[in-house]
Amino acid sequence: MRPLVIFYIFVIYILLQFCWWTWLLVDLNLEIYEQRMDAVALKHADPEAQQRESETFRRDLNKRWMMVAGEGAVFFTLLLIGINQTRKAFKKDFLLARQQKNFLLSITHEFKSPLSAIKLNLQTMRKRDLDRHVHQGMVDQSLRETDRIQTLIENALTATQLENRSLELGRVEFNLSELVREIVDSKTGQAYHRHPVSGNLDEGVYFEGDPDAIHSVVVNLVENAAKYAPDGTTIVIALREREKHIVLRVMDEGPGIPASEREHIFEKFYRVGNEETRRTRGTGLGLYIVKTVVELHNGKVFIKPNKPVGTIFEIIFKKR
Repeated sequence: MRPLVIFYIFVIYILLQFCWWTWLLVDLNLEIYEQRMDAVALKHADPEAQQRESETFRRDLNKRWMMVAGEGAVFFTLLLIGINQTRKAFKKDFLLARQQKNFLLSITHEFKSPLSAIKLNLQTMRKRDLDRHVHQGMVDQSLRETDRIQTLIENALTATQLENRSLELGRVEFNLSELVREIVDSKTGQAYHRHPVSGNLDEGVYFEGDPDAIHSVVVNLVENAAKYAPDGTTIVIALREREKHIVLRVMDEGPGIPASEREHIFEKFYRVGNEETRRTRGTGLGLYIVKTVVELHNGKVFIKPNKPVGTIFEIIFKKR
């Protein structure tokens, strides 16, 4: 914040100096005009001659006023534009720095939590002779936490590749219905017991694109919904094939997204609130990956309210 304060002080100083020099220039022109009028009165005794020369001086003065006013207006306009652009740059850098700080805090927490759970499970299994059912439950939980870490790493790598434009997407025709069905089945009975995932899918929907990238899109949308939806509510994935489009929707019954936040949530690292006080987990990369990957497939993603409560993420792909 200190550079921004210094910038505003500098801006105020420039504006004050601009007003001061403007006043000095006006005062100097008036003084020159008065001196010339006095000189005309001493030079010419004839009132008509004085009048003619006074008119000439007055026209010259008016031209100077117009020149000063025009150049001053241009300078002032350029000054305001420069100030506004500099302010935006400062604000953007400050926001980016805060988002990067939040990302570092969140990624630290996101890695620490599953690693701690895995370590605790392994220590428990090593020290105690556990029932087979309990042992299997700990193994399953450790595998889920491992998948969570893997997803975090993949999201970070994908976001970096997308930003550097080094991500190479495959173009193959695949069964999108089967891909989405596999995701629905994989989320059933695992960590998503608090948020059951159901599929309402058209069968035999084929799409040309990168299966791994589209898989990442759907998973990120489901996990984003699970972060905010109340326990016991169902996350619904719908897939519809139209004449010219393929429509994919992920619907939840969470608190919804305020209209003021909708234009920002697809930005990298962007998350509502601050990492020190935010309760929901996440890194702010998931929705950035969703939007970027969808656009690379010539698609569009929209946010709509889910009635009576919740959010709908709608993706529309054009059919070839």
